[in-house]
Amino acid sequence: MRSIGRPIAVKLAEAGAHIVLTGTGRPPERYPDDEKAAGWRDIASVADECTAHGVKVLSLVSDVSSEKANQDLVKRALAEFGRIDVLVNNAGAARGDDRVPATELPYEVWKKVLVTNLDGTFLLSKEVAKQLLAQGEGGSIVNISSIASKTAGANTAAYAASKAGINALSRSMALELAKHQIRVNAVCPGIIDTFRMDDIGRGERWEQTLRMIPLQRAGDGSECAEMVLFLVSNRGNWITGQAINVDGGHVWGN
Repeated sequence: MRSIGRPIAVKLAEAGAHIVLTGTGRPPERYPDDEKAAGWRDIASVADECTAHGVKVLSLVSDVSSEKANQDLVKRALAEFGRIDVLVNNAGAARGDDRVPATELPYEVWKKVLVTNLDGTFLLSKEVAKQLLAQGEGGSIVNISSIASKTAGANTAAYAASKAGINALSRSMALELAKHQIRVNAVCPGIIDTFRMDDIGRGERWEQTLRMIPLQRAGDGSECAEMVLFLVSNRGNWITGQAINVDGGHVWGN
């Protein structure tokens, strides 16, 4: 409910795009308390918000780390809508066991973060790019990265490496696909007030984090969504290969 993916999907639906939503199928007992209280139904609730704007929505549980699952996802999208114009890669490994010094980071945890964040982005981008090439009408891919790809932070080795990899992947694919009018960019959010940040609470530690941001506040998922919409729209037609910060000035403030 408090996320980046939800406002992106809703913002694209507002603009008239039919939507394919994917989720992990997490059980309701893992929802944050505010989602439970609101009767949240994960991607089903997001689908309801999108269809309220008069568009069609296909909701699927999928595994971004599986090549076959990504191939099947593209097939399902084509069967439902006949074409693909835009891809937004937003899947991400949950914060938790990876937030330790690199010397204490289990290899299995490292692999899980890299497979979800970087491999997943590569696998689905590859399949969608092949379809965009086949259609021959251009298109846009936006990968959700992080300012952690550009800044130094202790206890974030796996996460930061995965996001830096997303930026590099985006640049490489942008150059490969530019002659086909397929644009590839990354969006690098800073501190966004989502459920993924709940582990640090909203007390003094949170306030201390916000004081590091020149604009003195956390971002909202809708602000990332506005950037995504800009990049995939005609307004972003001359932008490719970029990793754009949406961070309240956090990167340069540090």
